[in-house]
Amino acid sequence: MLDLLHSVPLLAQEAAPMTTSFLRLYVFVLAGFIGFQIITKVPALLHTPLMSATNAISGIALVGALVAAGAQHSYYSTLLGFIAVTAATINVVGGFMITDRMLKMFKRYER
Repeated sequence: MLDLLHSVPLLAQEAAPMTTSFLRLYVFVLAGFIGFQIITKVPALLHTPLMSATNAISGIALVGALVAAGAQHSYYSTLLGFIAVTAATINVVGGFMITDRMLKMFKRYER
């Protein structure tokens, strides 16, 4: 009986990676669905402030991508980190350009 109790944590550890991967995939899909639902329900008046907040979040993602690229765990993690840095940088720069263009539409020109 005592040997059976000691083997239970080992069985749980063997099943944990599959459970963790499934849980991560589930959270990713759920976050994508909820994010899509929220973004599509935003009124046009709030797009500029929302874009500014999204740029701030993309900046945080850029910092995380830099950490992932610099960790040097393996070649693949460095490569994926580099791709994440490139994608996040394009997202941040493009977001600021779009926000600037949208804000210029609301400026009043004095004559």
